[in-house]
Amino acid sequence: MANPKILTVTDATFENDVVQSDLPVVVDFWAEWCGPCKQIAPVLDKLADTFDGKVLIAKVNVDQNRAIPTNFNIRGIPTLIGFKGGQEVGRLTGFGGQDSVERFVRDLL
Repeated sequence: MANPKILTVTDATFENDVVQSDLPVVVDFWAEWCGPCKQIAPVLDKLADTFDGKVLIAKVNVDQNRAIPTNFNIRGIPTLIGFKGGQEVGRLTGFGGQDSVERFVRDLL
């Protein structure tokens, strides 16, 4: 992960990092072998800089963390889930381009 503003979240840290966050959070469920996940990564890097202090961008590796993806019924990756106040408020599955990801993040504000 190139951008230090993107938080790596695990099954053990999800509650503290996402549910209890004061900021809206976009969680990217991804895997190393996933081509579209690699395409969305630079877009999220840019958005982490653009929305620094307004929206937290986080990543969950679905191969290393099985509980959270199961709890949120993740069936395909990449999947972005937006959280506000610890509750899911939106979901975007697949990579439909930079504009759709940016709109998804902006909608959390």
